[in-house]
Amino acid sequence: MILVNYLLMCLIFGTTFLAIKIGVDAAAPPFFSAGLRFFAAGLALFLWMVWRKKTRFRILLRKEMLLTGILLTFGTFAPLYWAEQHVSSGSAAVFSATGPLMILLIQMLVFKAKSTARTVAGCLLGFTGVLLLLLSDLSSSAGGAWIIGGLVILAGEISYAAGTLYLRKVIQRYPEASPITLNAAQMMHGGFLLLVLSLLTEPIHTAVLPAGPALGSLAYLIIIGSMVAHSLYYWLVAKTNPVFPSTWLYISPMIAMAAGALLYHERITWLSVAGMITIIAGTLITNMDSILRVIRRPAQGKASVAGTRH
Repeated sequence: MILVNYLLMCLIFGTTFLAIKIGVDAAAPPFFSAGLRFFAAGLALFLWMVWRKKTRFRILLRKEMLLTGILLTFGTFAPLYWAEQHVSSGSAAVFSATGPLMILLIQMLVFKAKSTARTVAGCLLGFTGVLLLLLSDLSSSAGGAWIIGGLVILAGEISYAAGTLYLRKVIQRYPEASPITLNAAQMMHGGFLLLVLSLLTEPIHTAVLPAGPALGSLAYLIIIGSMVAHSLYYWLVAKTNPVFPSTWLYISPMIAMAAGALLYHERITWLSVAGMITIIAGTLITNMDSILRVIRRPAQGKASVAGTRH
């Protein structure tokens, strides 16, 4: 059962990038779609936790919920949704896999954390993969827009990394709060801010509201991508440890690239495949010490929700 649920979770997270791509290609306003997705999913999960008497509405008024929403949802997904207008879904997934590398860089550069030769080598290898991925479409007619889109996603991953590090402090500050509650609260705040951004930047009227493929994409992302997959993640954390479920980051980019090519006829080059493999290898090498440490020592306490993103 654990393996089945793990593979299902990886499949869902891997296909969310294609679902986003289908929505934005169907002319759904990217910020509006993202805002509606996360606010609706967060609201549903939060009301469910209230109904189960696991939380209270007052937690929504805490500034920590707003700050995590800004970093983990607004700052991460506003760039991703915008960029997928110009970047293939498979490449977007691979760029997003640099999140753990960004976390390590912030720890090293901002918090002066000690680094080993292995972590430095992993970072260098991962960002070599980023360069390979950027170069893979440089010669195409959309090369300029594609590169800008890739760089925008990388900027969003910096926000994700900062939010992940901040979230660890939030979990320590609210030890009685369920990770599902914290995730739902930050999604509501981030989703609301995305809707405000949409109101300020996008022409929202009935002609551009999600319909047809865009509506199907939105429903899939809300129900399957933001609720079912996250529930599977939390179940796996409870049954195993925090590290095993988070390894979806190494598998889902491959699923996303394959799904984009097979279902949406996205172009894959040998250079883009090399970039994907290099980024994943660099991320694995960078996080090898922490992965081995947690695997050897059973997880205690509450797990972080940082791994549930898409």
